[in-house]
Amino acid sequence: MKKIKTKIASVITALTATVVLSASFISCGDKKTDSDFVFKIGTANSGLCGAPLHIAIDKGIFEEEFGKAGLKYETIEIDIQQASALAVAKKIDASLGLAGSLVPQMDNGLEISFLTGVHTGCTKFYVRSDSPYNTIDDLKGKTVGFCGVQDSSTIAFQRKFFDYGHIPYGPDAEFKIAVYGMTDLPIALNNGAVEAVGLHDPIAYIAERDYGFKKILDTTEDEKFSQEYCCLTFVSSETAQKYPEHTKAFIRAVLKASAYVQAKPVEAAQLQLDNKQMTGDLEQNAFLLGTYNYTPSVGLAKKTVHDSIAQLVEMGVMQNVKDEDKFVAEHFVSFDDIPDSYIYNSDGTYTETKITKLAQK
Repeated sequence: MKKIKTKIASVITALTATVVLSASFISCGDKKTDSDFVFKIGTANSGLCGAPLHIAIDKGIFEEEFGKAGLKYETIEIDIQQASALAVAKKIDASLGLAGSLVPQMDNGLEISFLTGVHTGCTKFYVRSDSPYNTIDDLKGKTVGFCGVQDSSTIAFQRKFFDYGHIPYGPDAEFKIAVYGMTDLPIALNNGAVEAVGLHDPIAYIAERDYGFKKILDTTEDEKFSQEYCCLTFVSSETAQKYPEHTKAFIRAVLKASAYVQAKPVEAAQLQLDNKQMTGDLEQNAFLLGTYNYTPSVGLAKKTVHDSIAQLVEMGVMQNVKDEDKFVAEHFVSFDDIPDSYIYNSDGTYTETKITKLAQK
């Protein structure tokens, strides 16, 4: 089925005086059927981490999965930082985002539901090369720079800081937060305004290369975070309830696209450049994609959500969660007829599989 670029209104008129209503209709004239609904996918150019969404477009995976189900979709270019807000506002139905930033917002009623894990990594923490600090544990009482108080890098730092037995949150927190723009953080660290910074790629990669910073935590390599996805796909909770078949098509497509990126990082990076979804250098982009773990999984994504919520509740960041299992069940969507994961094969086919542990890079 061709990708739909505009929403088509459907008017159903009664042909007989007596109409037998099926379960998919509330009234006889104005309820849209599943085949009428257009599932809107938010994508963003210049976002290397969003490679699976790009690949699902470039390789025709969205078209295949929605088409064989007889369903419609469209892709919409968005500011990926606004993806969850756009989903709640019904401007889009699904996208991806950093779990560390999204999970705490659910404590305040963010109505989205997670679907799949996309990749690990892409967040790193640095000190200057001449710094005496070597781990997050050493930063008690120090000032750390982040691009936002609720950014996923901040949440990751707080969780790791908590693991070392320190108070990570609230008025008694045993470190100080300084907020800078992402591109200003390396300058702040180099000038001594802060003792450490949390950075996302590609800024992290460039800063390490250009300034020679010492890396003290890499979420791809860390024993704790290497088993958690930093980036997850999500859907509007309302859309997931009303249009499960569209949601399933999206899940299958993203699982397959992620598996492709995992198997073919160079080819994925080339497609992003060819289709103007990314700028920069092929070698650098392919290298970065290859350092993350794009092995997709539904089950491990759910575990990521559960583990992060459990720790954030313990830390006092999420104060409205009374039943962690129930909360996860309300904010994670899975289906019995969707595989846990796919592997991309050398002949271009996909094999369904189940992932129980993510390999460390």
